Amino acid sequence: MKEWFTNSTESLLAIVLTAVGIYIALVVFTRISGKRSFSKMSSFDFAITVALGSIVATVTMSKSVSLTQGVFGLGIMYFIQIIVAHARRYKVVRQAIDNKPTFLMKNGEVFYDNLKKCKVTESDIKAKLREANVIQLTEVKAVIFESTGDISVLHGASDKAIDQWIIDF
Repeated sequence: MKEWFTNSTESLLAIVLTAVGIYIALVVFTRISGKRSFSKMSSFDFAITVALGSIVATVTMSKSVSLTQGVFGLGIMYFIQIIVAHARRYKVVRQAIDNKPTFLMKNGEVFYDNLKKCKVTESDIKAKLREANVIQLTEVKAVIFESTGDISVLHGASDKAIDQWIIDF
């Protein structure tokens, strides 16, 4: 336990240099691959973001992984992200990787089976309706559990319908 509170100048310097090196690699790879690297457009994007964070933390704090190994691992993850992003243009790949959005509510009707399937409660929906400044249920056209895990609320005047293109999953 005594080791927890002791350190050497050499070990702290190694952490600083590794952190700077992996940070520079992260910036360079992100500039090359684009903003999608940290998006939440699909569950795959989110998983890659978590994996990148894990690599950065491991390389920075672990003595067993070198900066070179960490940069290589980071590069491989970015390469996979780029390949999958391009492959998602094909419907088969999209269907395999992306979650489909799910209606939780449509035209005032709550879909309780979908709530259960998505592990969302009525309280979650009510909170999202309040966030969207909905004051009457008649304003609500749809509540959708997005492929990213976010909940979207589509609302407006009762005489307006949702364009089909927006809800065509």
